[in-house]
Amino acid sequence: MNQASNTDQIERSILINASAERVWRALSTPQEFGAWFGVKLEGEQFSPGHHARGPITIAGFEHVIFNAWVERMEAPSLLSYRWHPYAIDAEVDYSGEECTLVTFTLQPSGDGATLLTVVESGFDKVPAHRRADAFHMNSKGWEGQLRNIERYVTQ
Repeated sequence: MNQASNTDQIERSILINASAERVWRALSTPQEFGAWFGVKLEGEQFSPGHHARGPITIAGFEHVIFNAWVERMEAPSLLSYRWHPYAIDAEVDYSGEECTLVTFTLQPSGDGATLLTVVESGFDKVPAHRRADAFHMNSKGWEGQLRNIERYVTQ
């Protein structure tokens, strides 16, 4: 897994032994996305301009609601959405904060595998009092999520 980061963005990549079409389906189908990401997205859809939301299913984070505003979908190579990073306090209204942009890109390799890269940018616009925690937790989170999608599509 490759890692790159600065103060404004996180970038992680992983080479997955699966076709771009298979990885794309796991990213772009809400039920499949939810299975590896750890969120219940029953009845939701991913399409540009659509807001998808559902409860996180990861132990200890069941109180958190996944909220994402899908921006772009270019099958089978790009999916992007905006969300509030590390918005885990049920008592806080994050709606006044700017969102970060999460962009997944898929690049087929010559051997049938797919290079999946996720970039989350815009952390410099997260309020200063929670910026470092959001950056740190999402840095670790994307490493885990890339391993999750790899396991999911190769099982």
